[in-house]
Amino acid sequence: MSQITITTEDTQSTIAGRTVKIVHFTGQLDESNVDDRAKEIYAMITAVNGPLFLIFDFAGLEYMNSKSIGYLTDWYTKLSEKQGNIVIAQARPNILDILNVVGITQLIKSVASVEEAKVETNK
Repeated sequence: MSQITITTEDTQSTIAGRTVKIVHFTGQLDESNVDDRAKEIYAMITAVNGPLFLIFDFAGLEYMNSKSIGYLTDWYTKLSEKQGNIVIAQARPNILDILNVVGITQLIKSVASVEEAKVETNK
């Protein structure tokens, strides 16, 4: 069974009424753990009233399977419905390659650092 650790921290937005959270992923997101961990992200999305912007810090993410990519697109859709968004930060080259090939980076912006992602969430 692969291990994945997901931690969340709140960060400030310069836009009133906007909630921004940084979600740090460390390990491998795959068939053995993605369904349980996805529930945590869905719970976060539904718990916030109003626009929610999530910064997915993928610096520690070593692997993600196709099912986790499916969840990523669904989270994007759910956030868009609430006038929110996702920004991916610090994705490793192997993760970024996968996201580029399947077209995720055409929907979800990917940036080099969490600081850049914070700027994106304040636009």
